[in-house]
Amino acid sequence: MRAVFAEHQLPAEGRFIGRIPVRNIWLLFLYASNLARFHGQHMAAVEESPDFPSLVARLLCYAVDRRLRRNLSRGYQSRQAILPRVRGRIDVLETFSGDLLSRGMIACRFEEFTFDTPRNRLVRAALGAMAARVDDATLGHECARLASDLGRQGVGGMKPSRAEMSADRIGRHDADDLLMVTLARLVFDLILPMEDQGGHAMTRVEKDAVLVRQLFEKAIGNFYAAELTSLGWKVLQGKRLSWQIERATAGITAILPGMTSDIILDHALLEQRVVIDTKFTSVLSSSQHREAVLKSGYIYQLYTYLRSQERPEDPLSLRASGMFIHPSMEGDLDETVRIQGHDIRFATVDLILPTASIIARLRALVPR
Repeated sequence: MRAVFAEHQLPAEGRFIGRIPVRNIWLLFLYASNLARFHGQHMAAVEESPDFPSLVARLLCYAVDRRLRRNLSRGYQSRQAILPRVRGRIDVLETFSGDLLSRGMIACRFEEFTFDTPRNRLVRAALGAMAARVDDATLGHECARLASDLGRQGVGGMKPSRAEMSADRIGRHDADDLLMVTLARLVFDLILPMEDQGGHAMTRVEKDAVLVRQLFEKAIGNFYAAELTSLGWKVLQGKRLSWQIERATAGITAILPGMTSDIILDHALLEQRVVIDTKFTSVLSSSQHREAVLKSGYIYQLYTYLRSQERPEDPLSLRASGMFIHPSMEGDLDETVRIQGHDIRFATVDLILPTASIIARLRALVPR
């Protein structure tokens, strides 16, 4: 396997992105976004999507249309107004300084129930952005139509700030908004930045490769967090690892590279620790004398992660194992080598397989 994406692979039948079935792109997205509950849903819309932006736009349209049919969620918005009667709290200073009582008016501060919430504004802004980005004219028109429908409901077109979105928490009773808002976030956090940075120099296949790589690497960690926590595993993602420094010169800390693991799995009862690194590239390269050889840099990286963390007071660190998980298009590779007391495993997941087989494969890679 040289690369997961290539320009001249499977025919574009609306069911593949690169060489990966679109249903499996959907699977990666769901786990990367902690939306595993939606697995198995919306498959008709998924299979119609020829590229990743179209996939997101099509599902966003579906989610928004469904919310409009069932009524948008509303929230409270703080307002100030001069009214002929009391509403909410009286603004005493404004009322008396403006001599409003003589005119039979009162300055009030109150909360107003409105559709113009940060989450709905984010969704409208995402629809507007995607309307001009997707190649499918019909899909672009649908994005624009739904953005206008939100506007007629009183939803503003200005994208909310991150602070506003952080304050607009989605609770259990707002579960219907979860998919819609997550897709809208993806537009601004992943799709549009890639379009802007890549410009015309990147092909669609190259852009899709970058997008799917980020989904793959995040999906693996979230998959194990969802699957293994109830089985007694502690799942850590993006943990910074520290060098065991015994002596250092004054300026070394400024230039010493850091280490951050993708995933660490700990099970106290099983007395096991697995350090996992995910790579959306081929696990193999070629050399002058061999057609297929494991990439040496990967072995050095994981070997360093394992040996640098050994501490007598942490027994699991002394026998921790490491594992690389790579995607594959040509069957599975699963090989292990023990180096100085640590097993290092190289495993692939065939992304052409049915989604159920991919899930089973990921489950089988971790001891239970």
